[in-house]
Amino acid sequence: MAQASKNSRTTTSTQKFFCPCGGEIKMKTNFINGKVKNVAECEKCKRTERRPSEFK
Repeated sequence: MAQASKNSRTTTSTQKFFCPCGGEIKMKTNFINGKVKNVAECEKCKRTERRPSEFK
C-alpha cells in the first residue's frame, strides 16, 4: 500500500484562549474601510484586541 504524500497529511490543532474575565476568545474577521481585519473578541465581556495573546 502506498504512503500518503506529505501534502495530503493534515494535522489539526485547535487552541482555545480565555480572557481574564473567564470568557472564551473567538477570532472574527471584519471588513473595515476596504480592508480585511482579524480581531479577537471575548464572548463574555465583548473586549476586542488584535490577537488573543494581548488579553493578558
